[in-house]
Amino acid sequence: MVIDGLDLSSVDDDLERVYTLFPRLKERDWQLAGTLSGGEQQMLAVGRALMSRPKLLMMDEPSLGLAPLIVKDIFDIIRTINKEGITVLLIEQNANHALKIADWAYVMETGNISMQGTGEELLTKDSIKEAYLGKRKK
Repeated sequence: MVIDGLDLSSVDDDLERVYTLFPRLKERDWQLAGTLSGGEQQMLAVGRALMSRPKLLMMDEPSLGLAPLIVKDIFDIIRTINKEGITVLLIEQNANHALKIADWAYVMETGNISMQGTGEELLTKDSIKEAYLGKRKK
């Protein structure tokens, strides 16, 4: 059915895709957004963004305040979204997780880009390990 130029069958398809990425949201589809946990609210925000079929998804600190297990899930989903062809611009202080999934990364210090490279390259730099990953030089 088409209402005001919107094909409702495509909306159903998009919603099913979101529920596939976030099965927890399917379990909670009866619940008001404001009563969801922090991780569930983050999933909902990403799901809502995906409903518009973006070519670029910008995410600012998607792991902020989330439990470690949920953080892992969020980064796995970001990787999946990217593999499906959506470009993801990720702003994230959790350098370890962000660099593991980044094709390309920039490190900013006081508003200036201090380093750039592939996520893999930056993970091997001693200065990154020391400043952002809590590892000291030997």
